[in-house]
Amino acid sequence: MEVRRLGRTNHHVTIITLGGCGIGRLNQKEADRAIELAMKHGVNMIDVAPTYGEAEIRLRPWIEKYRNHFFIAEKTQKRTKEEAWKELNRSLKRLGTDHFDLYQFHALDTIENLNKALGKGGAIEAFKEARETGLIRFIGITGHNVETHIKALELFDFDTVLVPINVGSMIDPKPVNDFRPLLRMASDRDVGVIAMKVIAKRRWIGERRYGTWYEPLDEQREVDMALWFALSQEGVTTYSMACDVRLWPLILNAAERYRRLDEREQAEIIKYAREHGFKPLFPS
Repeated sequence: MEVRRLGRTNHHVTIITLGGCGIGRLNQKEADRAIELAMKHGVNMIDVAPTYGEAEIRLRPWIEKYRNHFFIAEKTQKRTKEEAWKELNRSLKRLGTDHFDLYQFHALDTIENLNKALGKGGAIEAFKEARETGLIRFIGITGHNVETHIKALELFDFDTVLVPINVGSMIDPKPVNDFRPLLRMASDRDVGVIAMKVIAKRRWIGERRYGTWYEPLDEQREVDMALWFALSQEGVTTYSMACDVRLWPLILNAAERYRRLDEREQAEIIKYAREHGFKPLFPS
């Protein structure tokens, strides 16, 4: 599988990241099978969070055995220094490691929460202290609002951003979902970009057949199109896989056969998406 440089971290990670949310609600045996599948494909990065059920516990045996193989990206939804510091240390214990390669603000979507996290007594103070003492190496931000990400990069020198990158956003680009300005800004600042919601078709209509809050693509041809489109966007490093391991074989298959799409091919995929009911996830 192709590897790419994750911005200024200088780590070369696979174009697919093991998304911890996919294993957090499985038993250990089921989770082991999913993790083993990802490793067989060479995946060398993990994205996990305390809110992903028991994902930290499920990953622990693998981290203890293969810590040097994985670039670990952990998250927190805490916005104050005291709360973030407490959760960081809890996550270290649950995963059985002495440091995280990347620690990220999780789901930081509003300017109000951004200002709280970066202000006096905010979680950023815990992040900085953790970086100074070696508990974390790099600092990132995640969320669904592109405008907030852009503002965040103006206020703080983040090392990475994790944001939705999907063809559906190009059906009706708006400041909240148009990732192109953010990608240009990230490129200028050498910020690593982690994509999410890559195989999203639209918000759910009718019965929910998967453990994702959006309706995912589940046919190989369409997964290929969506994944190749996202990974062909300039500056995108990797994609954190969907929160349902039943979709992982399709994603890993597509990643193994990935090829960069030119502008004409990308335009054709946007046209296909428009004609086949794809919709932006945001704004809701």
